[in-house]
Amino acid sequence: MSLLTSTVSTAVLATTLLLAGAAHATDVSMAHGSVNFSTPDNWLDIMETQGDPEVRVFQVPDPSPTGKNSLARVTVTVKQVADVNSFNQYMAEATAKALALPGYKAAAVVPSPNSETYTAKENGVRFSYSERYWLKNGQAIQLRCMRPMLSQAGDAWQTAFDKGCQAIAAQLK
Repeated sequence: MSLLTSTVSTAVLATTLLLAGAAHATDVSMAHGSVNFSTPDNWLDIMETQGDPEVRVFQVPDPSPTGKNSLARVTVTVKQVADVNSFNQYMAEATAKALALPGYKAAAVVPSPNSETYTAKENGVRFSYSERYWLKNGQAIQLRCMRPMLSQAGDAWQTAFDKGCQAIAAQLK
């Protein structure tokens, strides 16, 4: 009986540790509380940096075999800028980095102001990128959403990914 109790306790502890390691993001606060947004519950908060710039990266789990090789993710970056010229410089630098990505190709649709939509390759897989920028209270805010162009998870997963990105963009405006 003691062996059974010990085995069950070990299994419960292991499961608890695994679940704790995969923290789910919901309400997010950045830049000392001046930038706030919420993510879908199933997005995983996988990276956070403090300072200037401050960055948060979220993995959007792709349950299909595609997800094992291609990490769909959303990044929010907040950087202090002095003025509109500094903001424009920040956007220009980010655009230059995008142009340098392997296989960069601008989307055929005309982007809205302060945004870029393009595709590029990562590890041989073509990704769809959507970047949006805002200048608020002396801070440049970048939202970057990237997902594989083709996922075996299907259209519903891609639609949910895009909807989640749109929801964050609406909160960051």
